[in-house]
Order: sequence, then C-alpha cells, then structure tokens
Amino acid sequence: MEALHSPEADPAVRSARLSVDSPERMRDLGRSVAGLLRPGDLVMLTGELGAGKTTLTRGLGEGLGVRGAVTSPTFVIARVHPSLTGGPALVHVDAYRLGGGLDEMEDLDLDVSLPESVVVVEWGDGKVEDLSDDRLHVLIHRVTGDTDDDHREVTLRGHGARWSDVDLESATV
Repeated sequence: MEALHSPEADPAVRSARLSVDSPERMRDLGRSVAGLLRPGDLVMLTGELGAGKTTLTRGLGEGLGVRGAVTSPTFVIARVHPSLTGGPALVHVDAYRLGGGLDEMEDLDLDVSLPESVVVVEWGDGKVEDLSDDRLHVLIHRVTGDTDDDHREVTLRGHGARWSDVDLESATV
C-alpha cells in the first residue's frame, strides 16, 4: 500500500488516501484500520460492486478479533460477529437493498448496537449518516484503464470530533 496525501477543505474532516494493489492488501488495510476503531464507531463503506468493501470488512473482523467468517450480508441485511477477545462486536450491514433511508435502518436497531459495537455499513450513503455525527467513511475506487484489475484507490475520511485527532495515515502502514 502506498499512502497518497490529500488535504481536505473542511477542517472537521480528516483524510488519508492510499493505493491498494491486491485483495490481500485490502484485508491488510482492514486489519490496520481495526486498530483505530473503538466501541461506538460507525464505518461507512462506499464503492462499486466488487470494489472490495466486504474484503476490507473481513480484515476489520480479523483485526477486531471477532467470531465467524465475515461474508457479505446482502441477503440477511445485517450480521453480528461477537468479539472473541473482549473487544467490541462487529455489526456488518449491507444497505444496498434498503431504499428508505434512516427509517428502514431504524428497523435494524443499529442505534442500539452502536454504543458497544463497531457498525460497518456497506452502501450506506444517504442512509446512515444521521446515526452518528462521528463516522469513518471509506471510499474505494477501482482504477480504470489500469492493466491490474485489483488496483484500488482508497480514501479514509474521518468526520466529526471523534476523528479530529486520529492519525488516519497510521492505518496505511
């Protein structure tokens, strides 16, 4: 992974950009980002189909030390992976099929899970931002025109006071 610096115009948003060249490196990134997470964190994952959102979440689960294989929750909407290490559980949500915004998300009781868990939401744009003023938004872009189909540009954006002093660049090591 190669870190790319990108200053944000909004001082309330911290960010880091990096290049990821394989699914294994995407999992490595997830394990590294897990080291920055704590109970109550909301992580939004944005990227096209096949960009690596679930692969990153597998790494998050490994880094958090949770039970169970992390797979796409597309058909069950949400999966809870309890911690094996006494840390926070991982709640993995796929909001792709949910179109009703926060109203439909409220039916999942994510606000109840959020204080003691790390909640990761794939396809959450425009649906879960109101769950927390503080969130980590991970944007994954497939690099087009590249001969390497596994090459991704990933941007980590920390929104709110929770992320104001977190060194997102440290997740790229």
